[in-house]
Amino acid sequence: QVQLVESGGGLVQPGGSLRLSCAASGFTFSTAAIYWYRQAPGRERELVAAITNTGVSTNYADSVKGRFTISRDNVKKTAYLQMNSLKPEDTAVYFCKATWRWSDYWGQGTQVTVSS
Repeated sequence: QVQLVESGGGLVQPGGSLRLSCAASGFTFSTAAIYWYRQAPGRERELVAAITNTGVSTNYADSVKGRFTISRDNVKKTAYLQMNSLKPEDTAVYFCKATWRWSDYWGQGTQVTVSS
């Protein structure tokens, strides 16, 4: 079955960096668009970044442009979110989503906490 597993979250100080990973299985990863979302307590889930199946095109929320980078390795079937210059407002649970054959599949999420 389709499975997405996020990892790489944790506690980091403001200004620090983290790299999240999203390991995929159970589908043809190279044909799926990948998205990173986040959800902070009491807030709606929001789209952070997106990447096409080939990796040629990417998009970012205004709040993370210039600080976050989405990428993917279709051989390793893994997507990444490099997060630099982290701010306390980046604190949230981060989820990856795959859109494959017109269906959406979600991972379980990984917690990112930015605090001194």
